[in-house]
Amino acid sequence: MDGWTKLQSSLSTINFGQSANNVQATRERLGQVAPDEITELPQEYKDLENRVDALRNAHIAMLKITNVYSSESYDYPVQVQESLAELSTTIGAGFQNLASHMPSSSQSPPTTPPAQKQREAPIPVHKTLPHALTRASHSAATLLPPGDRLGKAFTEYATGWDKIAEARIEQDARIQQGFLQGWQTTLTTSLGVAMKARQAVKSSRLELDAAKQTLKNAGPAKQEHARLEVENAEDDLVQKTEVAITLMKTVLENPEPLKNLNELAKAQLMFFATAAEALSGVQGEIEELSVAAEGEYRKSRDH
Repeated sequence: MDGWTKLQSSLSTINFGQSANNVQATRERLGQVAPDEITELPQEYKDLENRVDALRNAHIAMLKITNVYSSESYDYPVQVQESLAELSTTIGAGFQNLASHMPSSSQSPPTTPPAQKQREAPIPVHKTLPHALTRASHSAATLLPPGDRLGKAFTEYATGWDKIAEARIEQDARIQQGFLQGWQTTLTTSLGVAMKARQAVKSSRLELDAAKQTLKNAGPAKQEHARLEVENAEDDLVQKTEVAITLMKTVLENPEPLKNLNELAKAQLMFFATAAEALSGVQGEIEELSVAAEGEYRKSRDH
């Protein structure tokens, strides 16, 4: 039994690949270190830590939502199942119907010869809600006879949403370039560097406290060496704390997040202004058709 006890005691003193700071972190986590034996970091450093954490969390929270702008189909109706062939047919038929409702003077010149059409690049098919509304309106217009008021209204509606769909693609491109890229850069680069500096401070603090524990338990022969290790660890912690404070201040003073947010709002404003203008014109045309149809309906009921 005495041999087994000695073996257990020997094993407990062996460090199986763990560094001193890992051992110190484990002891602190298990409550084996008294609070007064843990080195207190400067209050300025702790305040900056809280502010940087808040800024990082704000970036993450905003990015979770705004990241949808990196994929154009974020508002596309999930129940719509359109093949490429169906989309091409709908687009082609819709624009033919639009041309049939226009005055002859505004019609386009003769169509391009088939051989040249084959060499032209295919029209990109966008999957957004505005594009879906445009295609659905075009499709609805083609189902009604030429000259039908509702068919004309669908054509007007499709024309308005076609402008909005184009504005939607432009908005997303502006947001990707002016907001998402900078927002992601701040999160991964500026904030990332500050977080790494904080991790270096934490590691240095653990090494200092581990060195203090070694000095506390060192015998007379190892006292001087252990004291030098503590002094070196203290110098290292001071240096890394100063670096981390500088980096955290730089991140917090960086104006880029405000500039990025301004670009987001500006892109959205341009889109909604275009949408409001397009729908305002379309609604007026549809209202005229609606009033005319209602007048004829009432007149027919009076006889």
